[in-house]
Amino acid sequence: MKISRRIDGICGVLLLPRPSPTWSAAAQALTRVARPGRATQYGPGAHDRPFNLSRAFTCVGCLARLGVDPRPIGGPACPLLKASPPRKASLYDGTFFRPSIAYCCETHTAAAHASEHKSEPELKHAREDTHDELATEGRGEERARYTEQELLALVDPYDGEEIGSVDEYLQFFRDPYMRGYAAPSDPNVTISSNKEDADYPLPDEVTPAGSKESETLWDLRFAVVSRLRNPEAVSLDYIYEVYQRLPEPRIPYLSGRLRHQLLKTLAQPQTKNSRSMLRYFAVIADIRNCGLALTPPEWNSAMSFAGRYVGVTTETETEAALKIWRDMEVEAGIPATDVTFNILFDVASKAGNFTLAEMIYREMESRGHRFNRYHHVSLIHFFGLKMDTAGLRAAYAEMVRAGEMIDTVALNAVISGLLRSGEEDAAERVYERMKASVATKAALPVRTYSTDRAITHALVMFAKLGRQFPALRAGFQQASPLHPDLRTYTILINHHGVAAGNLGRVARYVDEMKYFHIPLHGAVFLALFKGFARHGGYDRHGGRTAWSAQRLESIWDAFVAAVDGETPGLEIRTWLAVWILRAFARCSTGESVLDAYDALKARWRLSREDEVFMADFLARIVKRKGVK
Repeated sequence: MKISRRIDGICGVLLLPRPSPTWSAAAQALTRVARPGRATQYGPGAHDRPFNLSRAFTCVGCLARLGVDPRPIGGPACPLLKASPPRKASLYDGTFFRPSIAYCCETHTAAAHASEHKSEPELKHAREDTHDELATEGRGEERARYTEQELLALVDPYDGEEIGSVDEYLQFFRDPYMRGYAAPSDPNVTISSNKEDADYPLPDEVTPAGSKESETLWDLRFAVVSRLRNPEAVSLDYIYEVYQRLPEPRIPYLSGRLRHQLLKTLAQPQTKNSRSMLRYFAVIADIRNCGLALTPPEWNSAMSFAGRYVGVTTETETEAALKIWRDMEVEAGIPATDVTFNILFDVASKAGNFTLAEMIYREMESRGHRFNRYHHVSLIHFFGLKMDTAGLRAAYAEMVRAGEMIDTVALNAVISGLLRSGEEDAAERVYERMKASVATKAALPVRTYSTDRAITHALVMFAKLGRQFPALRAGFQQASPLHPDLRTYTILINHHGVAAGNLGRVARYVDEMKYFHIPLHGAVFLALFKGFARHGGYDRHGGRTAWSAQRLESIWDAFVAAVDGETPGLEIRTWLAVWILRAFARCSTGESVLDAYDALKARWRLSREDEVFMADFLARIVKRKGVK
C-alpha cells in the first residue's frame, strides 16, 4: 500500500506541549553550566523572549563570468524528427526519434511557414537562415544596456491598453463593489536587539562532553561548516546522522552559534520534500523542548517547509503554515518579517485560496514592509494563477519601476502566467526576446543550486545599490541573466507537449536547449513521457497520433543512457516511473510495459514502501492490458 506523501499534522513537532513551568531537565542542565549572574536570565519562559535578526552577505564574483561566448549552432535543426535509424541513444543527437512516417514540425520563424511546400534544398537553406537570424538578430558583440522602457517592452501590453498600477487590480478583487472597507490597524510589536539571547549558550556554557561526545561534536561542526561553504561537499543525511549520535537531550551540547548553523544547513535542501521537512522539524522540536527560542529566519524556514514540501499545495499545507505563523507571533512574541509574508502569500496563492492571499497582502502593506524581488515575482505568479494577464503585466511593470533587477526568474513567471491564461503568442514573444538577449559569442554558464542562490542574493544587492546610485543601475541590469534556462523549457514543453500535445513545438524547444547548452534533466524526460501517456497511440477518431511507439522507444533509449551515465539531476523516483509505465501502456504492448518495469527496477533506489507501490501499480496496468 502506498504511503501518502502528505504528512498529517506536519507542524506537530512545533505544536507539542510547551515545557512545564518547572522547566525541562535539558534546560536545567543549561542553567547549571551558565556563567554566574546569568542563570536567572534563561529560566522558565526564556523561550518566549524575542531574538535578534542577523544578516549575511554572499560573494557574487561568479557573475563576472556571464559574458563568455557560446559555440555556434551545430547539428540538425530538429532532432525529434530525423528519420534515419538511431545510433547510440541521446536526447540531443540527430537520432532522438525513429519515426515510421515523416512528420513535419512547426518551423522556428514565421518566414519558414511560408516555405512549407519548398524543395528539400530550399528548406535546408531556410533552416540555416533561421539559425543565422537566431544568432545575430538583436545582438552585437556587447549586450545593450537595458533602459526602463526597454525592460517594459519585453512584455506586451494587454490589448494595447496602458499598464496601470497593481493596486488598481488588487482593489477590484478585495472590494468589487467599491464600498471602501477600512484597512486593519498596524500591530504594536517589537523585537529584542539583545545579541546575547541569540548566542546562548556560549562555548563555555554548554554541557560538558566526554571523549565520545567531543569527537561527535567535532565531526558535526566540520560537516556543517563544509556544507555551508559548498552544498555539494556533504549530504544533509550525513549531517543529521552525526547529530543523532549525540546523547539525548542533544541541544545542550551545542553552542548557540553551532545550533544556528545546523538549522541554517538543514533549511537549505536542494529539493523540499517530506524527508527534509521531517528532518528539520525534528531538530526544531529538540530546541523548543530545551526551552530555547527560534530566530525569525528559523521560523520562516519552518513555515516554508510546512507549505512547500509537496508538489501541489492544498489547504492542509496552508493551515499548517498559518499555525506556525500564529505560534511565531502570539506565543513566541516574534513579529513576522517581509520574508514571512512572502512565504504565506506564495503558499496561499498556490493553494488557490486567493481571498487569503489578498488578506496577507493587505496585512503586509499595513505593517509597512517594503517589497523586494521575491514579493514582486510572487505577485506576478499570483495574477498568473488567477488568469488575469492585465494584472500580471501591471505587476511586472511595477517590478521594473521599483528598480528591481529583471532576470530569467521574473520572465519565467510571466511566461507561465501567459500560457496558463491562453496567451500563447504573447508568451512566445517574451521567449524570443529572452533568446535575443544573449550576445553572439557568449557561452551560458552551467547553473547549479549554489550559483542560483548566489545570483539571487547578488540581484537583491544590485537593486539596493541601484536605488541609491541610479547611474549604476544600467550596468547592474546588463549583468543580470535574461536567457532561457531549464525552468523556461520545462514550462514550455509541459504546456505544448503535455497540455496541447503539439509534438512539433516540443521538437523545436529540445533543439534550442542544445543551442543554449542546457544539460539534461529529469524534468524534461518527465514532460516527454507525460506527453506520450496522454496523447500517444490513437486519437478519438481512430487515427494514429504523432506520439508513436517508435518515438517512445527512442526517448526510452535516451533516458536509459542518461541514467546509466549518471547525469546530474536525473534520478528514478516513483512519480517518473509511473509516467514511464503509463506511456508504454498507452503507446505499446503489455510486454513492453514489463520490460520497462524490469529496466527501471534494476536502476532505481526506492524504499520498501515505494517498491510495493510500484508493484501494485504494475499489476493494475498489466491487468488492463490482459497480460499475465
